[in-house]
Amino acid sequence: MTFKFASGSLPRVARIAAMGAALFAAGLAQAASLTLYSAQHEQTVNLLVKDFEKQSGISVRVHTGEGPQLAAQLLAEGKASPADVYLTSNSPELMLLEEKGMLTKVNPTTLATIPARYNSPKGEWVGVMARENVLVYNTKMIKPAQLPGSLMDLAKPAWKGKLAIAPADGDFLPLVSAVRALKGEAATLQWLKGLRANAQVFDDNEGVTAAVNRGAVATGIINNYYWARLRTELGAKGTHSELYHFGNGDVGALINVSGAAALKTSHNSDAAQKFLTYLVSERAQQLFAKSTITYEYPLHAGVAPSPMLKPFDQLNPPKLDMQQLGDDSQAAKLLRQAGLL
Repeated sequence: MTFKFASGSLPRVARIAAMGAALFAAGLAQAASLTLYSAQHEQTVNLLVKDFEKQSGISVRVHTGEGPQLAAQLLAEGKASPADVYLTSNSPELMLLEEKGMLTKVNPTTLATIPARYNSPKGEWVGVMARENVLVYNTKMIKPAQLPGSLMDLAKPAWKGKLAIAPADGDFLPLVSAVRALKGEAATLQWLKGLRANAQVFDDNEGVTAAVNRGAVATGIINNYYWARLRTELGAKGTHSELYHFGNGDVGALINVSGAAALKTSHNSDAAQKFLTYLVSERAQQLFAKSTITYEYPLHAGVAPSPMLKPFDQLNPPKLDMQQLGDDSQAAKLLRQAGLL
């Protein structure tokens, strides 16, 4: 049997086929993309995103902000959130989203890349990098032997006028949570009130580090990478400060974990899982380690950190797991009670 097409019908068929192909291609383009909510250093994230896009063919839209604020935004957006992946600087923000049921399981092979103690207790987020809480001190104003044996000592009257803190910085919250987990709520509140009496208050850890380096104050509580970044910027001649690492498992040597998770409401869960796998891959962890912005410890075994950092296996943090550290909600409450927020 032979079919005859009416005049002009073939171009219409071709147009329909072309439209179908275009819609299919658009569907593929949509599938091969993800939205990242990131609270990590923008320059480093941009470097990683470009490399991931090149390696995977998946495009990434990045929405940046501070960790606690992005976590609050995700909670407010709920099921309507466009986010596929959340990457943040501190584990409590991930614990909060985990507790609220917003995260999905990370692929077991991805989780296995990182030591279990740095991952979610439920397997719903994966540790990516780590930082150490330290003191930065001005070498012309104070000697290492004069520095305290414990972070808790900084609340004593002897440290009045000699200390700088940034309680509104998101990096300060996990430290308060750690003190609360190890010392209890009453002792933590007393400690915070002592800090309020003793310390100069700055907006962020960059401000603390710069103030100590220029001699405005003798010492300050920071995370290790702030000093390394300042040292890189100013060079040896412009650096008048050093880092002091607490020992003996003191709470002041807390290890903060940066981590990432896929949202349960992700529109492209496969791409989200691929991005998590990429973040903990040796390739990405090498990029982290070589960054002159991040100066954090890679958590992938065998990837060495920057030589500017104290070797990771020589750190002596307190024995705290991610669940004990919690979600920072009580830490913020205590900071407000102490008059520091």
